Amino acid sequence: MTAHRTLLLCTCDKTQSLNSKALQTAAAAEQVIVVDQLCGKQMKTAAEHLGGNNELLIACGQQAALFERLGEDVQAEIQQCAPLSTIDIRDRAGWSASDARPERLYAKQAALIAAAQLPAPAAPVKTIQSNGVCCIVGPTEQAIRMAELVQDELGVTCIVNDAGPIQLPSANYDIAKGRLAGARGALGNFELDFAQLQTLNPAGRGTLGYGQLKDTARSECDVFIDLRGVAPAFPSHQKRNGYFWADPAKTGELERIALTARERVGEFEKTVYFNLEASLCAHSRANQSGCTRCLDVCPTEAIFSAGDHIQINSDICAGCGSCAAVCPTSAVTMNETPFEALTQAMVVMARVYREQTSESPRLVIHSLGAGADAMAFLARYYDGLADDLIPLGLEHIDRIGHAEIMAAFGAGYAEVLILADNNTDRQAVASEVELAQAMLVGTRHSPSRVRVIAADELSAAGDNAGRVSEPVLLVGGRRDITRVTLSAMSDSIEAPIPLPAGAPYGAIEINADKCTLCLACVSLCPTGALGDHPDRPEVQFTENACVQCGVCESTCPETAITLKPQLDLSKDALSPRALHGEDPFECIKCGTPFGVASTINRIVEKLENRHWMYTKSDNVQLIKMCDNCRVNAQFHGDKAPMAAGERPRVRTSDDYLDS
Repeated sequence: MTAHRTLLLCTCDKTQSLNSKALQTAAAAEQVIVVDQLCGKQMKTAAEHLGGNNELLIACGQQAALFERLGEDVQAEIQQCAPLSTIDIRDRAGWSASDARPERLYAKQAALIAAAQLPAPAAPVKTIQSNGVCCIVGPTEQAIRMAELVQDELGVTCIVNDAGPIQLPSANYDIAKGRLAGARGALGNFELDFAQLQTLNPAGRGTLGYGQLKDTARSECDVFIDLRGVAPAFPSHQKRNGYFWADPAKTGELERIALTARERVGEFEKTVYFNLEASLCAHSRANQSGCTRCLDVCPTEAIFSAGDHIQINSDICAGCGSCAAVCPTSAVTMNETPFEALTQAMVVMARVYREQTSESPRLVIHSLGAGADAMAFLARYYDGLADDLIPLGLEHIDRIGHAEIMAAFGAGYAEVLILADNNTDRQAVASEVELAQAMLVGTRHSPSRVRVIAADELSAAGDNAGRVSEPVLLVGGRRDITRVTLSAMSDSIEAPIPLPAGAPYGAIEINADKCTLCLACVSLCPTGALGDHPDRPEVQFTENACVQCGVCESTCPETAITLKPQLDLSKDALSPRALHGEDPFECIKCGTPFGVASTINRIVEKLENRHWMYTKSDNVQLIKMCDNCRVNAQFHGDKAPMAAGERPRVRTSDDYLDS
């Protein structure tokens, strides 16, 4: 059933061809209108429909801001404006090489429009309050110049780090001298530590001087401007709200920073990008270290250890999603781009493309910033995207992990390409791409089916080898979809797939000569991969549940456990299997099984005739008894060391009367 929606298509001055019927179906639109210059001489068409009752979808991303302003004008004139949304299909699926196949381009356009109709996930927001308290750190000349630029909007304190001259004191900002020793926080709640701090003494005549020296001092501020000319105070500093770092190699930095910093006053809404389920976290158990994958990859250091689980500072988190991409238990998920939403978009685009071409498309994942700009430039001046390459834009490509890559293959894509904006992006996804490639090799597919590319590779044709013939049903979580996809691609491979070190799949090996079956590993396993046997000393293992967190390895007092990264696609990985076990020792008195036979025998061997308590006595037999028999033997035997002698007879009233 079509919605009350109108689809406006533009050929962009007849430079792209469109299949209006296919696009109308993909958009579930009531009507479709095709023009040649919607942003020019035919803008009246857009204005007319903005004043109508139908939802309006305009297939033009370049002039989105123009149509939004036009909608505001229509609203002001007739007090009505239709709901408006825009989408780019020109740069991504309209302008391509001269030999591109039109049916592929039409299918790609329809796929993009169909995916745009999916409901957008709603991410919660929090309010950040900034009172405009600003701290400027750097050389005297630059710090005072910056203070003069922002003093009208911000309450400024300058901490200078040199002996530069200060001609006159100012009542509009404070000055002190010191060295920045540490920094924490984000917009609205920075905490700065200083060493050797001296405040300016504005009194007196002549040269200005500084007051008493303080070894350490701490300051709180809402906005932090760093003009020191050295390395930034924070990792990935460009993602830290309220922090401004001046690049000494660039001109006009002070003016650029001042223009933005002046606006950091008032209440701001910040997206809470993540959702944390602490009960699923495998970071630690009983002070034994486990998984640290999210801590290792977070570019902003927003994640920190909080005992048995991690915590994330939502003020610092920039929403890159690298933590969710590597989390093996889904304890961290993203609110803005959840795994389910990404999977659904992939499935819809692949399905629409396949329905219209009977071919498998390829997928390119790119950033909505530099990546989208690179594609627009390539389309306008060169061959554009390859005709079978469907783009999927994200705020950060760090969000992509091996599970998202496998979901794309499960949806029916032939290749998964990741467009890196810079070397930082390449490093961010390198380990997950390596893991996905190892999985492909293990299922006898080419590892080049997933790779990180540069913009100049977007026009290249793909390799048809090894494509998934039919998509699989992508239901479940990240690990479920990874397993289902690889099972469909594996062609009945029975041997486990070897994976790189640190992979979140694998087995554990127990050295039987060292293991005492104390079961400490079982009691602390955070995912339930390790269990025990109800009737005998035995360690059982369910490989599908193991995330290779390492808690068992760090817990084992005998260092008998070794992690083995691999992926077993067989059904055996879904059920518990015995890793190591022994027969229990039977009590020499009553025959009740207790303890581990090898352990009891080892204790007897170490103590018998080697310790004074177990020399020339029957005490060694106590070790071979269960708890009840041991107590009885200690208190009631003829030679019991704790025997209290024969119990006296109880006297009665008759005894007293007879005496």
